[in-house]
Amino acid sequence: MRLAFGKRVFAPPAWGAALAVLAIGAFVSLGNWQLGRAREKQALLVDFEAGGRETVDADGRDFGDLGRYQHVRIRGSYDPARQVLLDNMPAPADGRPGYRVLTPLRRADGRGWVLVDRGWVPLGATREDLPVVAVGGEPREVAGVLDVLPVPGLRAGPAAVPGDARWPRVMLFPTIADVEAALGAAVESRIVLLDAADPDGFERQWRPALGFGPERHLGYAIQWFAFALVAAVMFIALNLRRVNADEDSDPS
Repeated sequence: MRLAFGKRVFAPPAWGAALAVLAIGAFVSLGNWQLGRAREKQALLVDFEAGGRETVDADGRDFGDLGRYQHVRIRGSYDPARQVLLDNMPAPADGRPGYRVLTPLRRADGRGWVLVDRGWVPLGATREDLPVVAVGGEPREVAGVLDVLPVPGLRAGPAAVPGDARWPRVMLFPTIADVEAALGAAVESRIVLLDAADPDGFERQWRPALGFGPERHLGYAIQWFAFALVAAVMFIALNLRRVNADEDSDPS
């Protein structure tokens, strides 16, 4: 490729042009991916806000028919003897290490069990010193937002210590199947994040599980697009040169 611009000529080698196209294309693709992630997280924020505007009576309903962040009201009875402590859960306010408390609720409508996340509790002095999470088993009405179990960036190893039969059961990023195996009963695929105003809960500051907000993805996108621009400018600058007198008079 050879292009003349007055006293200058742009004549990059083929390998250089191919490398520049690959690099610029990769930077633009990464920027577009970050923009897509920003849109996804913005949609989650919108859904979270929209779900809390109306409360749905979930008795007799399948949670799968409701939106992820739908605010619901449901009746049932806790099982205080078999609770799950979600390990490696930082405090919502300051990141202190601790657990989130999942308590099974037997639905009064006869549709089985649902897991109610009653909030965050701190670690004890040692790993053997489990927090006190006692709760009554009387019939009650609970309200909260539907969500899914926390998911790790990379899953490694079993959710629970093999052979550990103690309750409350400490589990690290369990799946619904892991919890069902521990309880010996089927549970709803979505959990209920207990309202801050409801009794028998712990520290609760619910928000969508974003990791970080859409604005950081926008910042990353701008960085990738800037890299693409810099690569393009460098490619042009390194391959645009002034034509000397001999080249300028060359009839070819």
